[in-house]
Amino acid sequence: MSAGAVRVLVTGGAGFIGSHVAEAYSARGDRVWVLDDLSTGKRENVPDGVELVEMDVADPGVRNLFRDVRFDVVNHHAAQIDVRVSVADPLKDARANVLGLLNLAEAALEVGARRFVYVSSGGVVYGEPEVRPTPESAPKLPLSPYGVSKLAGEHYLHYYRQVRGLEYVALRYGNVYGPRQDPHGEAGVVAIFCDRLLDRRPLTVFGDGEQTRDYVFVRDVVAANLTVTDLALDGVDEREGLDAVAFNVGTGTGTSVNRLADLLEEAAGVRPGRVQREARPGELRHSALDAARLAGRGWTPAHGLREGLRETFGFIQKTRGG
Repeated sequence: MSAGAVRVLVTGGAGFIGSHVAEAYSARGDRVWVLDDLSTGKRENVPDGVELVEMDVADPGVRNLFRDVRFDVVNHHAAQIDVRVSVADPLKDARANVLGLLNLAEAALEVGARRFVYVSSGGVVYGEPEVRPTPESAPKLPLSPYGVSKLAGEHYLHYYRQVRGLEYVALRYGNVYGPRQDPHGEAGVVAIFCDRLLDRRPLTVFGDGEQTRDYVFVRDVVAANLTVTDLALDGVDEREGLDAVAFNVGTGTGTSVNRLADLLEEAAGVRPGRVQREARPGELRHSALDAARLAGRGWTPAHGLREGLRETFGFIQKTRGG
């Protein structure tokens, strides 16, 4: 390790978003470790030159890893991310998303890490917001155990910052999509639709398909991570509480499932039809994030939805050998 190299730990770095983030830290010259239990992540996603530590974030051995390496930056992407799993098993969700976070936060404090980047969720912590695009200051009214656990993480980190001096930033993601998104397991609708189109199977649409989400391309999300890793936090308004160091990551535009299906059919060059199913209970109707705060720090999404969907479809097609 060269003198002065920044030591970065990316949890969940074998997963879809985390692997892109680990790659970006490594590309800019940081020394990077990935912590991942490979329950959903893939070993092949870990970038070359990055050390993989196969371990759960709640494992007591995490503390020894921190003592050995003494990380400067912790970027925490590892999580239980499936809303349906959180509803069926809130304890499983809390073990990963709350206990795992606390294990990391205590370890980061012990070694004096200078920045903790926490991945929250703009898609769930606000519940069904009255204002769209939704700013960070909107009421936090999560409607699932997953949303509750993500918001609880922000509250815990607020305590660690105010009382124990841990410098953290929370990123509240919209619906992230892009290359390496797995159409199986805890997949988002973009990857699922791509998979069905490649098989020429009809796309399943729940409800009327007019529910909207803020789809943000993974490389734009990576740029947001790098921005907040180096962000100076002096001068933040502490009266804002949790929101003082929270940043939405989205485009500000809600796209309906029907429109998303249209764009992906266009990218695939096939229209196998659609199957309508009953709306899923508890699903949010609309979500779009106001990212003006992060834009004020120099970040802006650089990829349009049509462009990003074409690249994502092409990646999944190539991965399948189609």
